[in-house]
Amino acid sequence: MKSLAVGVSLVALTAVVLGACGGKNAENDGGKDFSIADRYKLDKTKPAWELDKKEEPTTLTWYLNSDWKTIPFGDDVTTAQIKKDLNIDVKFITGDDTKLNTMFSGGDMPDIVTLFDPTSSAAKKANTWAYPLDDLAKKYDPYFKSVTYDQTFKWYQLDDGKTYGYPNYSNTQEDYDSGVIPVNTNFIIRQDIYEALGKPSVATQAEFENVMNQIKEKYPELTPFGFSPLGDTTGSLGEPLQDWLGVPLEKDGKFYDRNLDKDYLSWVKTLNKVYRDGNISDDSFADDGPTFDEKIKSGKYATLFINGTSGLVPQLQTFSNNNKGNAYMAIDGPKSTLGNEPTLNQTGISGWLVNYITKDAKDPAKAIQLFTYLLDKKGQILTRYGVEGETYQYNQDGKIEFLPEVLKLKEDNPVEYSEKYRISEFLYFNHDRNNALGVGSTDASVNQMQEWGKGKLKPHFIIENTNPDAGTPEARSFDGIKTKWSTALVGMIRSKDDAGFDKKLADYKTFLKENNWDKIEKVRNEKMKENKEKLETKD
Repeated sequence: MKSLAVGVSLVALTAVVLGACGGKNAENDGGKDFSIADRYKLDKTKPAWELDKKEEPTTLTWYLNSDWKTIPFGDDVTTAQIKKDLNIDVKFITGDDTKLNTMFSGGDMPDIVTLFDPTSSAAKKANTWAYPLDDLAKKYDPYFKSVTYDQTFKWYQLDDGKTYGYPNYSNTQEDYDSGVIPVNTNFIIRQDIYEALGKPSVATQAEFENVMNQIKEKYPELTPFGFSPLGDTTGSLGEPLQDWLGVPLEKDGKFYDRNLDKDYLSWVKTLNKVYRDGNISDDSFADDGPTFDEKIKSGKYATLFINGTSGLVPQLQTFSNNNKGNAYMAIDGPKSTLGNEPTLNQTGISGWLVNYITKDAKDPAKAIQLFTYLLDKKGQILTRYGVEGETYQYNQDGKIEFLPEVLKLKEDNPVEYSEKYRISEFLYFNHDRNNALGVGSTDASVNQMQEWGKGKLKPHFIIENTNPDAGTPEARSFDGIKTKWSTALVGMIRSKDDAGFDKKLADYKTFLKENNWDKIEKVRNEKMKENKEKLETKD
């Protein structure tokens, strides 16, 4: 209750402060008092950073609304090239909602703000503190619109029809269709165990239970089945498992409560049986990230259902390096009892981090130039692959491949590799679509897993950002329901018998009715309708 109360008060404070901030800057829309007359003339065919004659360096203050570790700007191959090309320095600041509110109320905003939640109050009221990117492009860099994607731009439009923020890793319908987006969800098994058991199928619930029992019998030192850490969430056993089983995103054009899907719940009941057979460790429900990581490195799990495959490369690679000829590998895993195909998700059209240029930006022209640079092909290649001749070269097929000495340093000394190159670390505008420029993943431990996933991704755009708005009664009810579902799911899997499983599920359904679920469904239906209008799809 304490954390909920703090959260509510922060939301309220944000709303109040944002209102005040909007009044302060209402006369500053589009940077109308800022002139580039002595620097360059607009040319929609060329990026403005190539035209700008400003000689003195520009320092941009960039605020990340998270306690992220920032990187020194200009000390490595990637950021040194940005610094050189745009004649800028970047000073990063990090913080939380409290710090953001302090900046709003103090009137001392940074030049650039990156938010981690596109549904936050700050994001929804961006018109009070950020410049419309449309207007900045017209005034200072019309080339900017040629490096953005219309579907993403429209997705982030506020009610006034203008777009204030632009995300990284926003995957459009075109990106999903292209097949360049790697899957991030896998069912994996140790190769030695898979082969020793005769490459068994675990597609049906009976097969799954049987294989887990075989593993327990032959490899008593291992945990037959593991999953991503839960924390305060349902981890990989919630939405990722629903996607894996192809649970529908909607029914008859309306919101569908996927948690109560019968196909999904039948597999949750199977997990309960596997638990009762002693093939899921109680520790798995309490393990934190570092503990989970160490278990993967040591091969403690025989099989795993993971969400966030790309983030587990070091752990998977460590196991492979320490066990020559062995590795974790992706297999088809459990299948829908109804015959549904997997509909795996990725970052979606909302992306991950959302970047804004504030109305207090000292040089809004230079700021939009930076946005253009990073979204253009030059910036995308630089931040994803580095500099040609220093970190990569083009092969005879025209594909980018890293230089051997770079790959060797990555494998031998990852810390030095990171500090020297910062490849894929300056990722505030990165997008998966640029994977197609290269020869493929250099991470051998996940190549097979990503190859397995081709064709299994499906956009979830219609249900993105459909949770109730922060600060509303429905949002408070929804927070309680999420917490209840997390505990209910764990309780169901750990139930001692069928009766206990059924009672915990019934209790959860009762909790829904007592906590305004009908009103939450109404909100989600309204938001799904708005999403469809933005995407120009029909019911």
